[in-house]
Amino acid sequence: MSIAYFSMEICLEHGIPTYSGGLGVLAGDTIRSAADLSISLVAVTLLHRKGYFYQRLDATGWQREEPVEWAVEDYLRERSQRVTVMIEGRTVHIRAWQYDVQGAEGFTVPVFLLDTDLPENAEGDRTLTHYLYGGDQHYRLCQEAVLGIGGVRMLRALGYDQLTRFHMNEGHASLLTLELLDEAATQAGRTAITHEDVDVVRKQCVFTTHTPVPAGHDKFPMDLVIQVLGRRDVYDMHEVFCCEGLLNMTYLALNLSHYVNGVAKRHGEVSQLMFARYKIDAITNGVHAVTWTSPPFQQLFDRYIPGWRQDNFSLRYALNIPKQELWATHLQAKKRLLEYVNDQTNLGMDVDHFTLGFARRAATYKRTDLLFHDLERLKRIVANTGPIQVIYAGKAHPQDQEGKTLIQRIIKAKEALQSYLKVAYLENYDMELGQFITAGVDVWLNTPQPPLEASGTSGMKAALNGVPSLSILDGWWLEGHIEGITGWAIGQDGGNEGTPRDAAQDAAFLYDALERTVAPVFYRNRDRFIDVMRHAIAINGAFFNTQRMLQQYVMNAYTR
Repeated sequence: MSIAYFSMEICLEHGIPTYSGGLGVLAGDTIRSAADLSISLVAVTLLHRKGYFYQRLDATGWQREEPVEWAVEDYLRERSQRVTVMIEGRTVHIRAWQYDVQGAEGFTVPVFLLDTDLPENAEGDRTLTHYLYGGDQHYRLCQEAVLGIGGVRMLRALGYDQLTRFHMNEGHASLLTLELLDEAATQAGRTAITHEDVDVVRKQCVFTTHTPVPAGHDKFPMDLVIQVLGRRDVYDMHEVFCCEGLLNMTYLALNLSHYVNGVAKRHGEVSQLMFARYKIDAITNGVHAVTWTSPPFQQLFDRYIPGWRQDNFSLRYALNIPKQELWATHLQAKKRLLEYVNDQTNLGMDVDHFTLGFARRAATYKRTDLLFHDLERLKRIVANTGPIQVIYAGKAHPQDQEGKTLIQRIIKAKEALQSYLKVAYLENYDMELGQFITAGVDVWLNTPQPPLEASGTSGMKAALNGVPSLSILDGWWLEGHIEGITGWAIGQDGGNEGTPRDAAQDAAFLYDALERTVAPVFYRNRDRFIDVMRHAIAINGAFFNTQRMLQQYVMNAYTR
Protein backbone atom coordinates (compact mmCIF):
# COMPACT_ATOMS: atom_id res chain seq x y z
CA MET A 1 0.00 0.00 0.00
CA SER A 2 1.44 3.35 -1.08
CA ILE A 3 -0.73 6.48 -1.07
CA ALA A 4 -0.43 9.80 -2.94
CA TYR A 5 -2.38 12.47 -1.05
CA PHE A 6 -3.27 15.61 -3.04
CA SER A 7 -4.57 18.81 -1.48
CA MET A 8 -4.67 22.40 -2.75
CA GLU A 9 -3.62 23.56 0.71
CA ILE A 10 -1.60 21.91 3.48
CA CYS A 11 -0.80 23.41 6.88
CA LEU A 12 2.71 22.17 7.67
CA GLU A 13 3.89 24.62 10.31
CA HIS A 14 3.29 28.18 11.47
CA GLY A 15 5.97 29.78 9.28
CA ILE A 16 4.76 28.19 6.02
CA PRO A 17 1.59 30.06 4.90
CA THR A 18 0.37 27.40 2.44
CA TYR A 19 -3.12 27.08 3.95
CA SER A 20 -6.22 29.18 4.52
CA GLY A 21 -8.12 27.23 7.16
CA GLY A 22 -9.77 23.95 8.02
CA LEU A 23 -9.09 22.07 4.77
CA GLY A 24 -5.37 22.75 4.93
CA VAL A 25 -5.14 22.08 8.65
CA LEU A 26 -6.92 18.75 8.17
CA ALA A 27 -4.45 17.86 5.40
CA GLY A 28 -1.49 18.70 7.62
CA ASP A 29 -2.92 16.72 10.55
CA THR A 30 -3.59 13.76 8.23
CA ILE A 31 0.04 13.77 7.08
CA ARG A 32 1.33 14.07 10.67
CA SER A 33 -0.73 11.04 11.69
CA ALA A 34 0.43 9.09 8.62
CA ALA A 35 3.99 9.70 9.79
CA ASP A 36 3.11 8.61 13.34
CA LEU A 37 1.46 5.42 12.03
CA SER A 38 4.30 4.72 9.55
CA ILE A 39 1.90 4.71 6.61
CA SER A 40 3.58 4.84 3.20
CA LEU A 41 2.17 8.15 2.02
CA VAL A 42 3.48 11.03 -0.08
CA ALA A 43 1.69 14.39 -0.30
CA VAL A 44 1.43 16.95 -3.11
CA THR A 45 0.32 20.57 -2.95
CA LEU A 46 1.27 23.98 -4.41
CA LEU A 47 3.96 26.27 -3.04
CA HIS A 48 1.80 29.42 -2.59
CA ARG A 49 4.76 31.83 -2.55
CA LYS A 50 2.47 34.72 -1.56
CA GLY A 51 0.39 32.60 0.82
CA TYR A 52 -3.33 33.11 1.30
CA PHE A 53 -3.08 36.62 2.70
CA TYR A 54 -2.02 38.55 5.79
CA GLN A 55 -5.10 40.03 7.46
CA ARG A 56 -5.30 43.49 8.95
CA LEU A 57 -8.45 45.17 10.30
CA ASP A 58 -8.70 48.93 9.85
CA ALA A 59 -10.24 51.38 12.31
CA THR A 60 -13.75 50.51 11.08
CA GLY A 61 -13.18 46.76 11.39
CA TRP A 62 -12.93 46.28 7.62
CA GLN A 63 -10.54 43.53 6.53
CA ARG A 64 -7.53 44.49 4.42
CA GLU A 65 -5.34 41.88 2.72
CA GLU A 66 -1.60 41.88 2.14
CA PRO A 67 0.60 39.24 0.46
CA VAL A 68 2.44 36.99 2.90
CA GLU A 69 6.19 37.19 2.59
CA TRP A 70 8.17 34.09 3.61
CA ALA A 71 11.59 32.65 2.89
CA VAL A 72 10.95 29.41 1.02
CA GLU A 73 14.55 28.22 1.33
CA ASP A 74 14.42 28.48 5.12
CA TYR A 75 11.83 25.72 5.34
CA LEU A 76 12.06 23.61 2.17
CA ARG A 77 14.72 21.98 0.00
CA GLU A 78 14.56 22.18 -3.77
CA ARG A 79 14.50 18.97 -5.79
CA SER A 80 16.36 18.82 -9.08
CA GLN A 81 13.60 17.08 -11.07
CA ARG A 82 11.58 19.13 -13.56
CA VAL A 83 8.31 18.29 -15.32
CA THR A 84 6.08 20.22 -17.70
CA VAL A 85 2.38 20.69 -18.43
CA MET A 86 0.83 22.27 -21.50
CA ILE A 87 -1.35 25.28 -20.72
CA GLU A 88 -2.93 27.17 -23.64
CA GLY A 89 -0.30 25.63 -25.91
CA ARG A 90 2.57 26.90 -23.78
CA THR A 91 5.01 24.61 -22.00
CA VAL A 92 4.91 25.37 -18.28
CA HIS A 93 7.90 24.10 -16.31
CA ILE A 94 7.39 22.89 -12.75
CA ARG A 95 9.83 22.20 -9.94
CA ALA A 96 9.19 20.72 -6.49
CA TRP A 97 10.26 21.73 -3.02
CA GLN A 98 10.35 19.05 -0.33
CA TYR A 99 9.23 19.23 3.30
CA ASP A 100 9.61 16.16 5.51
CA VAL A 101 7.06 15.40 8.23
CA GLN A 102 8.62 13.15 10.85
CA GLY A 103 6.42 10.91 13.00
CA ALA A 104 6.68 10.00 16.66
CA GLU A 105 8.83 6.94 15.88
CA GLY A 106 10.97 8.67 13.24
CA PHE A 107 9.06 7.59 10.11
CA THR A 108 9.08 10.32 7.45
CA VAL A 109 6.30 11.40 5.07
CA PRO A 110 7.56 13.70 2.27
CA VAL A 111 5.45 16.62 1.07
CA PHE A 112 6.16 18.07 -2.37
CA LEU A 113 5.17 21.69 -3.03
CA LEU A 114 4.95 22.51 -6.76
CA ASP A 115 6.37 25.78 -8.05
CA THR A 116 6.17 27.41 -11.49
CA ASP A 117 8.20 30.51 -10.61
CA LEU A 118 11.03 29.60 -12.98
CA PRO A 119 12.87 31.87 -15.47
CA GLU A 120 12.07 29.60 -18.41
CA ASN A 121 8.32 30.19 -17.94
CA ALA A 122 6.29 33.08 -19.35
CA GLU A 123 5.73 35.89 -16.85
CA GLY A 124 2.09 35.02 -16.20
CA ASP A 125 2.86 31.34 -15.76
CA ARG A 126 5.49 32.12 -13.13
CA THR A 127 2.73 33.38 -10.81
CA LEU A 128 0.43 30.34 -11.13
CA THR A 129 1.62 28.90 -7.83
CA HIS A 130 1.80 32.22 -5.97
CA TYR A 131 -1.65 32.74 -4.47
CA LEU A 132 -3.88 30.25 -2.66
CA TYR A 133 -7.45 30.64 -3.97
CA GLY A 134 -6.45 33.77 -5.83
CA GLY A 135 -7.35 35.15 -9.24
CA ASP A 136 -10.24 34.39 -11.55
CA GLN A 137 -11.57 31.14 -13.04
CA HIS A 138 -8.80 31.06 -15.63
CA TYR A 139 -6.10 31.35 -12.95
CA ARG A 140 -7.77 28.67 -10.81
CA LEU A 141 -8.08 26.19 -13.68
CA CYS A 142 -4.43 26.69 -14.61
CA GLN A 143 -3.49 26.17 -10.96
CA GLU A 144 -5.53 22.99 -10.77
CA ALA A 145 -3.85 21.67 -13.93
CA VAL A 146 -0.47 22.24 -12.30
CA LEU A 147 -1.61 20.51 -9.10
CA GLY A 148 -3.37 17.52 -10.66
CA ILE A 149 -1.55 16.83 -13.93
CA GLY A 150 1.78 18.31 -12.90
CA GLY A 151 1.56 16.62 -9.50
CA VAL A 152 1.28 13.11 -10.95
CA ARG A 153 4.10 13.82 -13.41
CA MET A 154 6.31 15.11 -10.62
CA LEU A 155 5.70 12.01 -8.51
CA ARG A 156 6.68 9.84 -11.46
CA ALA A 157 9.82 11.92 -12.02
CA LEU A 158 10.70 11.50 -8.34
CA GLY A 159 10.47 7.72 -8.70
CA TYR A 160 7.00 7.04 -7.27
CA ASP A 161 5.96 4.42 -9.81
CA GLN A 162 4.22 1.93 -7.50
CA LEU A 163 1.51 4.12 -5.95
CA THR A 164 -1.64 2.13 -5.21
CA ARG A 165 -4.06 4.95 -4.34
CA PHE A 166 -4.49 8.62 -5.23
CA HIS A 167 -6.46 10.45 -2.54
CA MET A 168 -8.07 13.76 -3.59
CA ASN A 169 -8.69 15.95 -0.56
CA GLU A 170 -11.56 17.96 -2.12
CA GLY A 171 -12.02 18.44 -5.87
CA HIS A 172 -9.21 20.89 -6.62
CA ALA A 173 -6.87 18.04 -7.58
CA SER A 174 -9.38 16.17 -9.76
CA LEU A 175 -7.38 16.70 -12.95
CA LEU A 176 -4.95 14.11 -11.65
CA THR A 177 -7.52 11.63 -13.00
CA LEU A 178 -6.89 12.94 -16.55
CA GLU A 179 -3.19 12.20 -16.20
CA LEU A 180 -3.96 8.73 -14.85
CA LEU A 181 -6.30 8.12 -17.79
CA ASP A 182 -3.49 9.07 -20.17
CA GLU A 183 -1.15 6.69 -18.35
CA ALA A 184 -3.69 3.88 -18.61
CA ALA A 185 -4.17 4.49 -22.33
CA THR A 186 -0.41 4.50 -22.94
CA GLN A 187 -0.03 1.27 -20.98
CA ALA A 188 -2.75 -0.28 -23.17
CA GLY A 189 -0.85 0.79 -26.29
CA ARG A 190 -3.22 3.59 -27.28
CA THR A 191 -2.67 7.30 -27.87
CA ALA A 192 -6.22 8.34 -26.89
CA ILE A 193 -8.19 7.68 -23.72
CA THR A 194 -11.31 5.52 -23.89
CA HIS A 195 -13.96 4.29 -21.50
CA GLU A 196 -11.83 1.19 -20.88
CA ASP A 197 -9.38 3.42 -19.02
CA VAL A 198 -12.06 4.74 -16.67
CA ASP A 199 -12.36 1.45 -14.76
CA VAL A 200 -8.58 1.22 -14.42
CA VAL A 201 -8.32 4.72 -12.96
CA ARG A 202 -11.38 4.39 -10.74
CA LYS A 203 -9.75 1.54 -8.84
CA GLN A 204 -6.84 3.83 -7.99
CA CYS A 205 -8.73 6.88 -6.72
CA VAL A 206 -10.26 8.01 -3.44
CA PHE A 207 -12.21 11.25 -3.05
CA THR A 208 -13.12 13.18 0.08
CA THR A 209 -15.74 15.90 -0.35
CA HIS A 210 -15.78 18.58 2.32
CA THR A 211 -18.57 21.01 1.65
CA PRO A 212 -22.34 21.01 1.16
CA VAL A 213 -22.06 24.67 0.08
CA PRO A 214 -22.40 25.01 -3.75
CA ALA A 215 -19.69 27.69 -3.89
CA GLY A 216 -17.24 25.11 -2.56
CA HIS A 217 -17.39 23.06 -5.77
CA ASP A 218 -15.20 24.38 -8.59
CA LYS A 219 -16.90 24.54 -12.01
CA PHE A 220 -15.38 25.67 -15.31
CA PRO A 221 -16.98 26.34 -18.74
CA MET A 222 -15.94 23.69 -21.27
CA ASP A 223 -14.71 26.36 -23.68
CA LEU A 224 -12.26 27.51 -21.01
CA VAL A 225 -11.25 23.91 -20.29
CA ILE A 226 -10.46 23.22 -23.95
CA GLN A 227 -8.63 26.56 -24.21
CA VAL A 228 -6.45 25.88 -21.14
CA LEU A 229 -5.87 22.14 -21.52
CA GLY A 230 -6.01 21.94 -25.32
CA ARG A 231 -7.92 18.69 -24.98
CA ARG A 232 -11.09 18.16 -27.03
CA ASP A 233 -11.22 14.53 -25.88
CA VAL A 234 -12.49 15.67 -22.48
CA TYR A 235 -15.58 16.96 -24.27
CA ASP A 236 -15.92 13.73 -26.23
CA MET A 237 -16.10 11.85 -22.90
CA HIS A 238 -18.66 14.33 -21.59
CA GLU A 239 -20.39 11.83 -19.28
CA VAL A 240 -17.11 11.59 -17.32
CA PHE A 241 -15.95 15.20 -17.49
CA CYS A 242 -19.10 17.29 -17.93
CA CYS A 243 -22.01 18.12 -15.70
CA GLU A 244 -24.64 20.51 -17.08
CA GLY A 245 -22.18 21.69 -19.73
CA LEU A 246 -19.43 22.47 -17.22
CA LEU A 247 -16.33 20.74 -15.95
CA ASN A 248 -17.40 20.22 -12.35
CA MET A 249 -14.34 19.13 -10.39
CA THR A 250 -16.46 17.42 -7.77
CA TYR A 251 -18.31 15.32 -10.35
CA LEU A 252 -15.04 14.49 -12.09
CA ALA A 253 -13.70 13.10 -8.81
CA LEU A 254 -16.98 11.28 -8.13
CA ASN A 255 -16.94 9.66 -11.57
CA LEU A 256 -13.38 8.43 -11.25
CA SER A 257 -13.16 7.28 -7.62
CA HIS A 258 -13.94 3.83 -6.26
CA TYR A 259 -14.41 5.24 -2.75
CA VAL A 260 -16.05 8.57 -1.84
CA ASN A 261 -16.69 9.93 1.63
CA GLY A 262 -18.06 12.90 3.49
CA VAL A 263 -16.33 14.16 6.62
CA ALA A 264 -18.97 13.46 9.29
CA LYS A 265 -21.95 11.13 9.52
CA ARG A 266 -24.46 13.93 8.86
CA HIS A 267 -22.32 15.33 6.06
CA GLY A 268 -22.22 11.88 4.46
CA GLU A 269 -26.04 11.82 4.51
CA VAL A 270 -26.28 15.35 3.09
CA SER A 271 -23.73 14.51 0.37
CA GLN A 272 -25.64 11.35 -0.51
CA LEU A 273 -28.74 13.51 -1.10
CA MET A 274 -26.71 15.98 -3.19
CA PHE A 275 -25.04 13.26 -5.28
CA ALA A 276 -27.73 10.58 -5.36
CA ARG A 277 -26.16 8.58 -8.23
CA TYR A 278 -23.03 7.84 -6.19
CA LYS A 279 -22.36 5.85 -3.04
CA ILE A 280 -21.12 8.25 -0.38
CA ASP A 281 -19.61 6.87 2.82
CA ALA A 282 -18.60 8.91 5.86
CA ILE A 283 -15.36 9.14 7.81
CA THR A 284 -15.56 11.82 10.48
CA ASN A 285 -12.64 14.23 10.56
CA GLY A 286 -10.15 14.43 13.37
CA VAL A 287 -7.19 16.51 14.50
CA HIS A 288 -3.58 15.58 15.26
CA ALA A 289 -3.65 15.17 19.00
CA VAL A 290 -0.07 16.15 19.85
CA THR A 291 -0.12 19.22 17.57
CA TRP A 292 -3.28 20.66 19.12
CA THR A 293 -2.72 19.74 22.78
CA SER A 294 -1.12 22.70 24.57
CA PRO A 295 2.24 22.18 26.34
CA PRO A 296 0.66 22.26 29.85
CA PHE A 297 -1.82 19.53 28.89
CA GLN A 298 0.86 17.51 27.10
CA GLN A 299 2.82 17.43 30.36
CA LEU A 300 -0.31 16.49 32.32
CA PHE A 301 -1.13 13.63 29.94
CA ASP A 302 2.49 12.45 30.02
CA ARG A 303 2.18 12.07 33.81
CA TYR A 304 -1.21 10.37 33.98
CA ILE A 305 -1.66 8.71 30.55
CA PRO A 306 1.80 7.57 29.38
CA GLY A 307 1.62 6.37 25.80
CA TRP A 308 -1.20 8.76 24.78
CA ARG A 309 0.96 10.15 21.97
CA GLN A 310 1.23 6.72 20.33
CA ASP A 311 -2.33 5.63 21.24
CA ASN A 312 -4.72 8.60 21.24
CA PHE A 313 -7.60 6.35 22.30
CA SER A 314 -5.93 5.99 25.72
CA LEU A 315 -7.04 9.58 26.43
CA ARG A 316 -10.24 7.93 27.69
CA TYR A 317 -8.31 7.55 30.96
CA ALA A 318 -8.48 11.33 31.43
CA LEU A 319 -11.42 10.60 33.75
CA ASN A 320 -8.80 9.53 36.32
CA ILE A 321 -6.90 12.83 36.30
CA PRO A 322 -7.36 14.65 39.65
CA LYS A 323 -9.76 17.55 39.19
CA GLN A 324 -7.59 20.19 40.80
CA GLU A 325 -4.61 19.28 38.64
CA LEU A 326 -6.80 19.45 35.55
CA TRP A 327 -8.07 22.91 36.54
CA ALA A 328 -4.58 24.18 37.38
CA THR A 329 -3.37 22.99 33.96
CA HIS A 330 -6.30 24.75 32.26
CA LEU A 331 -5.39 27.99 34.06
CA GLN A 332 -1.85 27.77 32.70
CA ALA A 333 -3.18 27.60 29.13
CA LYS A 334 -5.74 30.32 29.84
CA LYS A 335 -3.14 32.69 31.31
CA ARG A 336 -0.92 32.18 28.26
CA LEU A 337 -3.82 33.08 25.93
CA LEU A 338 -5.00 36.10 27.94
CA GLU A 339 -1.48 37.50 28.20
CA TYR A 340 -1.34 37.40 24.39
CA VAL A 341 -4.83 38.94 24.01
CA ASN A 342 -4.10 41.73 26.48
CA ASP A 343 -0.77 42.44 24.81
CA GLN A 344 -2.50 42.75 21.41
CA THR A 345 -5.65 44.59 22.50
CA ASN A 346 -5.02 46.25 25.89
CA LEU A 347 -8.45 44.95 27.02
CA GLY A 348 -7.32 43.73 30.42
CA MET A 349 -9.09 40.39 30.24
CA ASP A 350 -9.21 38.55 33.57
CA VAL A 351 -8.21 34.91 34.04
CA ASP A 352 -11.04 34.44 36.59
CA HIS A 353 -13.76 35.55 34.15
CA PHE A 354 -15.78 33.12 32.02
CA THR A 355 -14.26 33.18 28.51
CA LEU A 356 -15.86 32.05 25.25
CA GLY A 357 -13.84 31.34 22.10
CA PHE A 358 -14.89 31.49 18.44
CA ALA A 359 -12.19 31.20 15.78
CA ARG A 360 -13.44 30.15 12.35
CA ARG A 361 -13.34 31.29 8.75
CA ALA A 362 -15.59 34.36 8.50
CA ALA A 363 -18.33 32.98 6.24
CA THR A 364 -21.98 33.95 6.59
CA TYR A 365 -23.25 30.39 7.10
CA LYS A 366 -21.06 30.10 10.22
CA ARG A 367 -23.12 32.96 11.75
CA THR A 368 -20.18 34.35 13.70
CA ASP A 369 -22.29 37.20 15.08
CA LEU A 370 -25.19 35.11 16.46
CA LEU A 371 -24.07 35.85 20.02
CA PHE A 372 -24.78 39.55 19.37
CA HIS A 373 -28.31 39.12 17.98
CA ASP A 374 -29.87 40.76 21.06
CA LEU A 375 -27.41 43.02 22.85
CA GLU A 376 -29.84 43.93 25.63
CA ARG A 377 -30.42 40.26 26.47
CA LEU A 378 -26.67 39.70 26.50
CA LYS A 379 -26.20 42.58 28.93
CA ARG A 380 -28.81 41.08 31.27
CA ILE A 381 -27.09 37.70 31.15
CA VAL A 382 -23.81 39.30 32.27
CA ALA A 383 -25.62 41.10 35.07
CA ASN A 384 -27.30 37.86 36.23
CA THR A 385 -24.47 35.35 35.89
CA GLY A 386 -21.14 37.16 36.12
CA PRO A 387 -18.51 38.61 33.77
CA ILE A 388 -18.20 37.17 30.26
CA GLN A 389 -15.26 37.62 27.87
CA VAL A 390 -15.30 36.62 24.20
CA ILE A 391 -12.29 36.02 21.94
CA TYR A 392 -12.84 35.97 18.16
CA ALA A 393 -10.56 35.37 15.20
CA GLY A 394 -11.05 34.46 11.55
CA LYS A 395 -10.44 35.60 7.99
CA ALA A 396 -12.98 36.30 5.27
CA HIS A 397 -12.13 35.31 1.70
CA PRO A 398 -10.81 38.43 -0.08
CA GLN A 399 -13.77 38.38 -2.50
CA ASP A 400 -16.38 37.64 0.19
CA GLN A 401 -17.85 41.06 0.94
CA GLU A 402 -20.54 39.56 3.19
CA GLY A 403 -17.87 37.78 5.21
CA LYS A 404 -15.98 41.05 5.66
CA THR A 405 -19.19 42.77 6.71
CA LEU A 406 -19.69 40.01 9.28
CA ILE A 407 -16.34 40.84 10.89
CA GLN A 408 -17.26 44.50 10.88
CA ARG A 409 -20.55 43.76 12.69
CA ILE A 410 -18.66 42.00 15.46
CA ILE A 411 -16.30 44.98 15.84
CA LYS A 412 -19.33 47.29 16.13
CA ALA A 413 -20.96 45.00 18.70
CA LYS A 414 -17.71 44.99 20.65
CA GLU A 415 -17.80 48.77 20.84
CA ALA A 416 -21.48 48.82 21.83
CA LEU A 417 -20.84 46.32 24.64
CA GLN A 418 -17.52 47.61 25.95
CA SER A 419 -19.03 48.70 29.28
CA TYR A 420 -20.69 45.30 29.81
CA LEU A 421 -18.37 42.58 28.47
CA LYS A 422 -14.96 42.42 26.86
CA VAL A 423 -14.74 41.28 23.23
CA ALA A 424 -11.51 40.79 21.28
CA TYR A 425 -11.22 40.18 17.55
CA LEU A 426 -7.66 39.04 16.90
CA GLU A 427 -6.08 39.75 13.51
CA ASN A 428 -4.48 37.28 11.12
CA TYR A 429 -5.89 33.99 12.41
CA ASP A 430 -3.37 31.22 11.70
CA MET A 431 -2.16 27.89 13.07
CA GLU A 432 -0.31 29.39 16.04
CA LEU A 433 -3.18 31.65 17.06
CA GLY A 434 -5.59 28.74 16.67
CA GLN A 435 -3.45 26.69 19.07
CA PHE A 436 -3.57 29.50 21.64
CA ILE A 437 -7.33 30.11 21.46
CA THR A 438 -8.57 26.50 21.37
CA ALA A 439 -6.42 25.68 24.40
CA GLY A 440 -7.05 28.77 26.49
CA VAL A 441 -10.77 29.61 26.53
CA ASP A 442 -13.26 28.05 28.95
CA VAL A 443 -15.95 27.06 26.41
CA TRP A 444 -15.83 26.73 22.62
CA LEU A 445 -18.71 28.42 20.76
CA ASN A 446 -19.93 27.33 17.32
CA THR A 447 -23.12 28.57 15.65
CA PRO A 448 -23.37 27.32 12.01
CA GLN A 449 -26.49 27.25 9.85
CA PRO A 450 -27.39 23.53 9.62
CA PRO A 451 -26.72 21.45 7.63
CA LEU A 452 -23.88 23.54 6.17
CA GLU A 453 -21.21 22.63 8.73
CA ALA A 454 -19.65 19.63 6.98
CA SER A 455 -17.61 18.67 10.02
CA GLY A 456 -15.68 21.42 11.79
CA THR A 457 -12.53 20.60 13.71
CA SER A 458 -11.92 23.59 15.99
CA GLY A 459 -14.12 22.10 18.71
CA MET A 460 -12.10 18.87 18.51
CA LYS A 461 -8.91 20.83 19.16
CA ALA A 462 -10.57 22.52 22.13
CA ALA A 463 -11.72 19.16 23.54
CA LEU A 464 -8.12 17.86 23.66
CA ASN A 465 -7.41 20.73 26.05
CA GLY A 466 -10.43 20.06 28.24
CA VAL A 467 -12.47 22.85 26.64
CA PRO A 468 -16.10 21.75 26.15
CA SER A 469 -18.29 23.00 23.30
CA LEU A 470 -21.47 25.05 23.29
CA SER A 471 -22.62 24.45 19.75
CA ILE A 472 -25.40 24.11 17.22
CA LEU A 473 -26.04 20.42 16.55
CA ASP A 474 -24.39 20.06 13.16
CA GLY A 475 -21.22 18.52 11.71
CA TRP A 476 -19.06 16.58 14.16
CA TRP A 477 -20.90 17.91 17.22
CA LEU A 478 -23.86 15.66 16.42
CA GLU A 479 -21.52 12.76 17.16
CA GLY A 480 -19.51 14.33 20.00
CA HIS A 481 -22.34 15.94 21.95
CA ILE A 482 -23.67 14.41 25.17
CA GLU A 483 -25.68 17.11 26.92
CA GLY A 484 -24.07 18.26 30.15
CA ILE A 485 -21.36 15.59 29.80
CA THR A 486 -19.11 16.67 26.90
CA GLY A 487 -20.64 20.13 26.52
CA TRP A 488 -23.96 21.71 25.62
CA ALA A 489 -26.22 22.04 22.58
CA ILE A 490 -27.76 25.22 21.21
CA GLY A 491 -31.36 24.16 20.41
CA GLN A 492 -32.28 20.83 18.87
CA ASP A 493 -31.12 18.81 15.87
CA GLY A 494 -32.99 20.11 12.83
CA GLY A 495 -32.28 17.11 10.58
CA ASN A 496 -30.99 17.12 7.01
CA GLU A 497 -33.43 19.59 5.53
CA GLY A 498 -31.96 22.72 4.03
CA THR A 499 -34.58 25.09 5.49
CA PRO A 500 -32.70 28.04 7.05
CA ARG A 501 -32.89 28.11 10.82
CA ASP A 502 -34.41 31.19 12.40
CA ALA A 503 -31.53 33.27 13.75
CA ALA A 504 -33.66 34.89 16.47
CA GLN A 505 -34.76 31.49 17.76
CA ASP A 506 -31.23 30.07 17.72
CA ALA A 507 -29.95 33.19 19.49
CA ALA A 508 -32.64 32.67 22.15
CA PHE A 509 -31.51 29.05 22.58
CA LEU A 510 -27.92 30.27 22.93
CA TYR A 511 -28.85 32.88 25.52
CA ASP A 512 -30.91 30.37 27.51
CA ALA A 513 -28.02 27.90 27.59
CA LEU A 514 -25.55 30.57 28.65
CA GLU A 515 -27.77 32.10 31.34
CA ARG A 516 -29.37 29.00 32.83
CA THR A 517 -26.68 26.35 32.46
CA VAL A 518 -23.19 27.09 31.18
CA ALA A 519 -22.17 30.29 32.98
CA PRO A 520 -23.83 29.25 36.29
CA VAL A 521 -22.00 25.91 36.22
CA PHE A 522 -18.71 27.71 35.57
CA TYR A 523 -19.17 30.23 38.36
CA ARG A 524 -21.14 28.29 40.98
CA ASN A 525 -20.39 24.60 40.46
CA ARG A 526 -16.74 24.40 39.47
CA ASP A 527 -16.53 20.73 40.42
CA ARG A 528 -19.30 19.93 37.92
CA PHE A 529 -17.65 22.10 35.23
CA ILE A 530 -14.36 20.20 35.63
CA ASP A 531 -16.32 16.97 35.21
CA VAL A 532 -17.46 18.21 31.78
CA MET A 533 -13.88 19.14 30.94
CA ARG A 534 -12.66 15.63 31.78
CA HIS A 535 -15.37 14.03 29.65
CA ALA A 536 -14.54 16.35 26.74
CA ILE A 537 -11.03 14.87 26.75
CA ALA A 538 -11.99 11.27 27.52
CA ILE A 539 -14.86 10.97 25.03
CA ASN A 540 -14.14 13.54 22.31
CA GLY A 541 -10.37 13.92 22.50
CA ALA A 542 -9.93 10.15 22.50
CA PHE A 543 -12.02 9.66 19.34
CA PHE A 544 -11.99 12.79 17.17
CA ASN A 545 -8.36 12.59 16.13
CA THR A 546 -6.61 11.90 12.81
CA GLN A 547 -5.05 8.73 14.21
CA ARG A 548 -8.50 7.10 14.34
CA MET A 549 -9.57 8.83 11.12
CA LEU A 550 -6.57 7.62 9.13
CA GLN A 551 -7.01 4.07 10.38
CA GLN A 552 -10.53 4.20 8.95
CA TYR A 553 -9.18 5.42 5.60
CA VAL A 554 -6.73 2.52 5.55
CA MET A 555 -9.48 -0.03 6.23
CA ASN A 556 -12.25 1.48 4.10
CA ALA A 557 -10.48 3.22 1.22
CA TYR A 558 -6.79 2.45 0.84
CA THR A 559 -6.80 -1.35 1.07
CA ARG A 560 -10.06 -2.05 -0.78
